[in-house]
Amino acid sequence: MGNEREVLVEVNHLNVTYGSGKKAYEAVQDANFKIYKGETFGLVGESGSGKTTIGRAILRILPTSGGEILYKGQKINGRISRQLDRQIIKEIQMIFQDPQSSLNERAKVSYIVGEGLQNVRPDLSTAQREEKVRQALLDVGLLPEFASRFPHEFSGGQRQRIGIARALIVEPEFIVADEPISALDMSIRAQVLNLLRRLQKERGITYLFIAHDLSVMRYISDRIAVIHKGRIVELAEAEELTVHAIHPYTRSLLSAIPMPDPRRERQKKLLVYDPAMHDYSREAPQWRELRPAHFVLCSAAEAEQWLPR
Repeated sequence: MGNEREVLVEVNHLNVTYGSGKKAYEAVQDANFKIYKGETFGLVGESGSGKTTIGRAILRILPTSGGEILYKGQKINGRISRQLDRQIIKEIQMIFQDPQSSLNERAKVSYIVGEGLQNVRPDLSTAQREEKVRQALLDVGLLPEFASRFPHEFSGGQRQRIGIARALIVEPEFIVADEPISALDMSIRAQVLNLLRRLQKERGITYLFIAHDLSVMRYISDRIAVIHKGRIVELAEAEELTVHAIHPYTRSLLSAIPMPDPRRERQKKLLVYDPAMHDYSREAPQWRELRPAHFVLCSAAEAEQWLPR
């Protein structure tokens, strides 16, 4: 993955703070990464690590307190022109974690899926809009006749597909998928993941995929960034990261993945991460490339210690 690839989203020294004054809490501190066009960039971390906050800051749902977010080379955080705002609404969409609460229970599926079109393509007639809704439902594996039903008539997997159809209908270039499968049964997860991959191939969509499960991430992502307490601690290609994890936090996440073999599962050692193991009193940690295209947040002493012999 050379640098000649087109960068779609770039996050530089991003900070997001909740509250102000004494109650201020830095949810994201100095986050830096690039997302290339057509790739799936995974952001993984435990609950409260700041991964959803980054996704929402890119979508302009949350204000940023420092740094910049660039989309196609244009700064999109802070005050922007109305024209750029309209472009972002059309080109960047979100798939939410909980299909239960993110769909309006009182609206029919046709309205839920087609609502975005009314803002983005006001030129369409009712018949054209209905045709687009029909096509969007077919694209995600749902029957077009579902358009006249209400969300409560569907299973969790079907609801999530409705959420995906809603994001796809405006033909976005970039989708922030915030734990889109964590509320689903195991059997349906694979279907939804395969659907997202197929749509990516067909339409060249770029994903920021947010999850807490590294085994899912390895399957769907091209590159993965690991975030802990608002700081990105490791970043590498998916296979590289899961096979050669360097940061102790990443290693603890990997050790928590269940193994299909009961014998190996019993013998497995769970690694517990303790942030107190880092001594940054003499020197602040910084990004270092410890293996090719594999970056870790660490001090010089840690780099020396963690480098593969």
